[in-house]
Amino acid sequence: MATVIDGSAGITTNAGGSVNPSTNIDGINYSCRAWVNFNGTGTVAIRASGNVSSITDNNVGDFTVNFINAMPDVNYTTIGMCSDLTYGSATYLEGTTYSTTAVRLLTRSGYTATPATGDPTIACISVFR
Repeated sequence: MATVIDGSAGITTNAGGSVNPSTNIDGINYSCRAWVNFNGTGTVAIRASGNVSSITDNNVGDFTVNFINAMPDVNYTTIGMCSDLTYGSATYLEGTTYSTTAVRLLTRSGYTATPATGDPTIACISVFR
């Protein structure tokens, strides 16, 4: 299989275009360290995950994602999406507390001047470091 190197981005990909993070040019692995797809309504339920032991439902639209293997530090980033909140699908995640063992997130609606929290039927979060 051929390897394509994008020198401007410092990323190595295979011929199919998928990223192979273990062979980045700078020698650092920027792969996803944790991810989860969960139902945030009613009793919170994980649909699928990687390196996530559980989700804690703290309050309406307020969740803690607990990691199986700790992050090396708190300087990671979370990326995600959620849907079906009270005000529709223009929703976002807001990180509130980062630790090496968990991240606390709010699911919010962007339709109002004061965004409301709400329980999403679908929440997908990825953690990169």
